[in-house]
Amino acid sequence: MSSAFVLPEPWQNALKTYPDLLKAAPNVLSASDYVSQWGQRQESMLGQLLESQQLQKKLSLDDIRQQLKSMLDGVTTEEQLHQKLRHFRQWMMVRIIWRDLANWSDLAETMADLSAMADVCIQQTLNILYDWQIELNGIPRDDDGREQKMIVLGMGKLGAGELNLSSDIDLIFTYPEEGETEGGRKPLTNSEFFIRLGRKLVQALDNQTVDGFVFRVDMRLRPFGESGALVSSFDAMEEYYQTQGREWERYAMIKARAITGNEADKKALSDMLRPFVYRRYLDYGMFDSLREMKSMIAGQMHHRGMDDNIKLGAGGIREIEFIGQVFQLIYGGRDRPLQQRPILTILDLLADRKLLSAYAVDQLKRAYDFLRRTEHRIQAWADQQTHILPGDDESRLRLAQSMGFDDWSSFFVVLRDYRQQVQEHFDQLLTAPQAGDEGAGMKISLLNAQHEEKLSFIEQCGYDDPAEIVAVVDKLLDLHICRNLSQTGRQRLEKLLPLLLQATGNVDNADACLPRLMPLMESIMRRSAYMALLVENPMALSQLVKLCSASPLISTQLAKYPVLLDELLDPRSLYEVPEKQELKIQLLQFLSSVDADDLEQLMNRLREFRQIATLHVAAADVTGVLPLMGVGDQLSELAELLLEQVWRIAWEHLVAKHGYPPITDNDDPQQCGFTILAYGKLGGLELGYGSDLDLVFIFDDAQEGMTNGERPVDLMVFYTRLAQRMIHLLNTVTPGGILYEVDMRLRPSGGSGLLVSPFSGFADYQQKEAWTWEHQALVRARNVIGDHQLAQKVTDVRQGILARARDEAMLAEQVRDMRAKMRQQLDKSDSQLFDLKQGKGGITDIEFMVQYAVLAWSRDLPELLIYTDNIRILEALVVSGKLKPAEGQMLADAYRYYRNEANHCVLQDRPTLMSVTQLQDFPQQVVQIWQCWLGENA
Repeated sequence: MSSAFVLPEPWQNALKTYPDLLKAAPNVLSASDYVSQWGQRQESMLGQLLESQQLQKKLSLDDIRQQLKSMLDGVTTEEQLHQKLRHFRQWMMVRIIWRDLANWSDLAETMADLSAMADVCIQQTLNILYDWQIELNGIPRDDDGREQKMIVLGMGKLGAGELNLSSDIDLIFTYPEEGETEGGRKPLTNSEFFIRLGRKLVQALDNQTVDGFVFRVDMRLRPFGESGALVSSFDAMEEYYQTQGREWERYAMIKARAITGNEADKKALSDMLRPFVYRRYLDYGMFDSLREMKSMIAGQMHHRGMDDNIKLGAGGIREIEFIGQVFQLIYGGRDRPLQQRPILTILDLLADRKLLSAYAVDQLKRAYDFLRRTEHRIQAWADQQTHILPGDDESRLRLAQSMGFDDWSSFFVVLRDYRQQVQEHFDQLLTAPQAGDEGAGMKISLLNAQHEEKLSFIEQCGYDDPAEIVAVVDKLLDLHICRNLSQTGRQRLEKLLPLLLQATGNVDNADACLPRLMPLMESIMRRSAYMALLVENPMALSQLVKLCSASPLISTQLAKYPVLLDELLDPRSLYEVPEKQELKIQLLQFLSSVDADDLEQLMNRLREFRQIATLHVAAADVTGVLPLMGVGDQLSELAELLLEQVWRIAWEHLVAKHGYPPITDNDDPQQCGFTILAYGKLGGLELGYGSDLDLVFIFDDAQEGMTNGERPVDLMVFYTRLAQRMIHLLNTVTPGGILYEVDMRLRPSGGSGLLVSPFSGFADYQQKEAWTWEHQALVRARNVIGDHQLAQKVTDVRQGILARARDEAMLAEQVRDMRAKMRQQLDKSDSQLFDLKQGKGGITDIEFMVQYAVLAWSRDLPELLIYTDNIRILEALVVSGKLKPAEGQMLADAYRYYRNEANHCVLQDRPTLMSVTQLQDFPQQVVQIWQCWLGENA
């Protein structure tokens, strides 16, 4: 059609000297009656537009801003303002439509230009109207005399920077503080002032004049809708959203963007609204809310017979936006990058996080591009706000050709395929997971059933003692919190409880497992979104039951911290234990949503991260995915990462107050003049699930001077405060518990010693005052974080102390005596049970033997000083000839066996005792080598 199109005469004349424009004109003008007629009506403005060469080039936001500024220059009346704004709108619309239809701009540019046009119109119009109004009524100020400005929130497509050719603009007006005007003819309240200003702004943009309008303005998204005040203060907004805000308003507020106002006010508003929109826990209740919203829309669409609506109809633009926004509402509170507005950016993030497959995201993005370009072509014809496919043949052909197709049928096949793909993804996401389930769980309401009905249902689930299980369920239902659930909470519990009973009935220890789950059920009733999570995710429910069946410790942790339920959503990742570098990336991403100065929230997030990472290790452990040595390595690496993050938080706080110590001018831990020496299980890379951290803090006292900040302090004071703050961050009890219990008793002089040891003092103490048991502890000591050069000096001292010449007989006696005292106090073995840690021939005996070997022989066998973990020291003893290969293998096997059983005792939430009938003959073999090396009294 476009090849036979005859250009209107004004266009022919105007384009004679612009060959590139002349070539594109048939395609553009045949597809847009609006552009064609504008050029015929506004020949003078057409000439100016062509001379500007803005049709041929991409404009920046600043270009668009300057264009309007020059057009509004010298405006003195509202009539002039209205006219100039409308001329600017026509100019920009013609330019944007031309570039779109000529295929000179992509979708991103088109949406950005339309949104920029709206932004600058709002900003510059508001500035002019504000200046005019303060001349009449004075300057609005708060009680402290600070000038107040109105903030315009752009909602919907404007907020996201995704405006279409004929979009309404959805706005909300607000201002920071109450007060009154100063300097006017008579004082007005700030509310009165801004309501007048808001009305003027709406009129300037929305009123229909001989020149048309600028934007249709929709103010119905404001608090209380059309019945609410046109403008609200921050306090009024906060009160509304805390007490009255509804789910659809959370959905709408995702795209809210402050278009006007200073940066401080914008941030304050954003910080105030964020908790309403983004919850700190995973909000799976959104699925039900969006199903209801979608159902209402679908009903309206069916009622109106609008199946050809490419925005609201099945497989339309709105469904793509729904898909992105449901994930934003669920995960955005925990994942700050998901708090962005553009839908295409969000879809990419969902693929990165594996919340949607890359294939699905690719289909949705391509569909979105096609649908939005189609929408623009429909609207470009007559500048009308419509999303309906044309019904007559001529209009259909015009639309198809403007989209690059030869005919309607070929265009419609592609459009139909895209919409079908979108609808399939949308339905898959929002279809209730139990829809159509014919299982018994969907036929009974345990909240209302009679005793016999419950008993019959539970018998079908496969429990050994159904009557006892009924009693467990009744006890839950009789709890005060259960009887006082909200209507939403009761509905969610009604769905979840039968599903939980069915899932638990499938495990081998069902009768023991279900009671373990009751504290968790009680906990999640306080925040029913977690009940929604389990209802919406059958796989998460299955993993929950599997893990709680395997470990009471895991069920206890989940009951304490239901936020861990989030980790059950993807069984593929639940049992994956990342490498240290990947874990570090995850930690930094996890903390990225917290403001650096929000110490309380940082502490909570650190604790939450530890719990999450530990859950992954425990899940991999109980299912046999992770071997014993891997458990110790993973938990030790996790502790090191968290220690480093705690150091960084404490360091940045101290440096901000006091400046840097002389040794450094940066925040690199390897140059900080401070190191952390880890002893015990962390030092030996054998950390367990509930292990303390045995730490010693050391600073390099070879440096001299003070810190270089505005409030300088002595180095001893600086590093002591650094250590104190770290211990505070680690030990403080928060809603997430503690991060780690820290034991500092191994520092020089123990509990009476300095909190932070000068290096020279540490070295001197180890050389002159330390007891043999302290040198034993030094065998498993290693630097885990801190200054690289200082760590090397500490390592040199350690190796020098351990390799000191010793009287082997005296050493053996000292080690025997210490071991005997420990066993007398701590060994819980009896004739039936063996204490895996303290029993004769158990874990501690092997550790003491290794420590004795290092202290006795490392002077001549320096290879014993390389590692701090028992297994590799045993390997070195075999290589050196101090142990026969079979002996070394036996000790290593015994040590692994004991520790593995001890770990599982912890996971089973029971003492580290084992029936002597289940023991192998390891204890006797260990005792034989002990007696060979150290004599009797093992």
